[in-house]
Amino acid sequence: QSQLVESGGGLVQPGGSLRLSCAASKFTLDYYAIGWFRQAPGRDREAISCISNSGAVAHYLESVKGRFTISRDSAANTVYLQMNMMKPEDTASYYCGATYVRCTMVPDAYNYWGQGTQVTVSS
Repeated sequence: QSQLVESGGGLVQPGGSLRLSCAASKFTLDYYAIGWFRQAPGRDREAISCISNSGAVAHYLESVKGRFTISRDSAANTVYLQMNMMKPEDTASYYCGATYVRCTMVPDAYNYWGQGTQVTVSS
């Protein structure tokens, strides 16, 4: 059973927006850095963004800088990925992960994963 649950995926037109959520029901996310990743069919899992446990540090994949924003809400025990100006190449399954380590774009560093949510950008 996944420790994290992603939601908010769906079908959106090019140029549109979606907000993904990553929630945990069995532990608090405050102690973890959280990362967002995506995987398209036939491709490796790709790191998109991460945020430190304090929220003070965030990193982004170059191709999403200026379009995607990661944030966290301690009261809601949730981390968000706001995606704007979406492109067809953003189509993928999106996953969140939690790591004890600092904010990192390395998938192997993550201890917990969600099941993923599908995002499709198409007209």
